[in-house]
Amino acid sequence: MQPKEIFLSIIYLSEFYMINFEKFTLKNGLRVIVHHDESTPIVAINVLYNVGARDEDHSKTGFAHLFEHLMFGGSVNIPKYDEPLEKAGGENNAFTNNDITNYYLTLPVQNIETGFWLESDRMFQLAFSEKSLDVQRNVVTEEFRQTHLNQPYGDVWLLLRPLAYKVHPYQWSTIGKEISHIQNAVMDDVKAFYKKFYNPNNAILVVAGNVETAEIKILAEKWFGPIQNDGENQRNIPKEPPQTEARLLVTENNVPLDAIYKAWHMCGRMDAAYHPTDLLSDILSNGNSSRLYNELVKNKKLFSDLNAYILGSSDEGLFVVSGKLVKGVKLEDADAAIIEELDKMKNDEIDERELQKVKNKIEANLEFSEMNVLEKAMNLAFAELMGNAADVNEEGKKYQAVTAEQIRETARQVLRPENCSTLYYKSQKL
Repeated sequence: MQPKEIFLSIIYLSEFYMINFEKFTLKNGLRVIVHHDESTPIVAINVLYNVGARDEDHSKTGFAHLFEHLMFGGSVNIPKYDEPLEKAGGENNAFTNNDITNYYLTLPVQNIETGFWLESDRMFQLAFSEKSLDVQRNVVTEEFRQTHLNQPYGDVWLLLRPLAYKVHPYQWSTIGKEISHIQNAVMDDVKAFYKKFYNPNNAILVVAGNVETAEIKILAEKWFGPIQNDGENQRNIPKEPPQTEARLLVTENNVPLDAIYKAWHMCGRMDAAYHPTDLLSDILSNGNSSRLYNELVKNKKLFSDLNAYILGSSDEGLFVVSGKLVKGVKLEDADAAIIEELDKMKNDEIDERELQKVKNKIEANLEFSEMNVLEKAMNLAFAELMGNAADVNEEGKKYQAVTAEQIRETARQVLRPENCSTLYYKSQKL
């Protein structure tokens, strides 16, 4: 086989692999998805709650992330969440972003009921106490300090998000808008947040491993079926109006190098333009042969590093280009060089081999994300939240269907000067 044939053959890998699953819904609205996989003795249980930082009140931010911590503080019947899971040979973790809060655990399949017991009890009734709240408040505020206030460039998103968003709650980060919001969190607010969002009809349960759907139906009905929906979780999130003029913010801090961050508004995760936009960012910045690296890092030596990426938000998100400048380079010159490269994306032909290369990288990433039961469980949960779990098997096809002209048109639509918010992050001259 010639090298070109090897290169092109990667395109079709995903057509030979599909994530099989079955799903059902309990009377209380909990959606349950089951993936049967006989290749592993481990079972993954993933519970996705449809709540993130965008669901918070603008004066009480950081609550979704705070709850990620509180949910491990014990429930009514299980004072210490980790203890029985460890005895059953399991591990667990969680993450929060602007759109979702996701809890997951893995354990030997013979101990699967321990996982159902643990997850259902903290959905049923979290054990609220002033001591637990005080402990987790301190943990989260210390995390805020370490990751956003005391770390070089840590406050970038505390500055860039409110620059780009004026109405939509994406204007604050998952950690919160300001540290005082968590420091001042009171028990009544915490309980109200839990009651509103931690309900079965606002969650998706995925079980992946060597399990049968009939068995999971029995366990789901036993452990989750009796849980009632206690709160109204309908969201009414304001839509961000189109940006009509370029925005610029200049800040200065004790960092080693000047940096630039540019953010353009783009479509949401379920929009048809999402896949062309993702591929656009990869052509610009995925690897040492990408356009931005080749031209501005390697050839012109303007940046020590430079990246283009999308946030992948459920609602209309951001397309970001960010980089740290080589010492002596002016921010304005570096900015102009970025714009010059972006203009080439709008006007010049995109080589088919260049496009196929980034498509193949995405294919490979999709394949790797389906190699263990936990990642498959997460992928199924998110696809179901976005509309249909079956879409998890269509991602590769959607990327492969994107044309070079669609990417150029996306560049013209997204990378407009008036659609851009720019942050100049200057190094203090001591």
